[in-house]
Amino acid sequence: MCLAIPTQIIELLDNQMAITSLSGVKKEISLALLMDEVKIGDYVIVHAGYALNRLDEDDARKTLAYFAELLNEENYNEIH
Repeated sequence: MCLAIPTQIIELLDNQMAITSLSGVKKEISLALLMDEVKIGDYVIVHAGYALNRLDEDDARKTLAYFAELLNEENYNEIH
């Protein structure tokens, strides 16, 4: 299963590339598919190494909280 996950841009690079961070994990991604301009601190939805669209911080944080909740429930179910 593949998921598109919100990540935060922490560095803009040359050639429409950027470094993002999710829970401290840094990843180089491509911005080539984005129609919007982005800046450091913006959140983008990333799938297979490509940013698909920009989203506002509140939506990104809500989505990340849902993922965290799902992971916690899954871990709980595996233990019990």
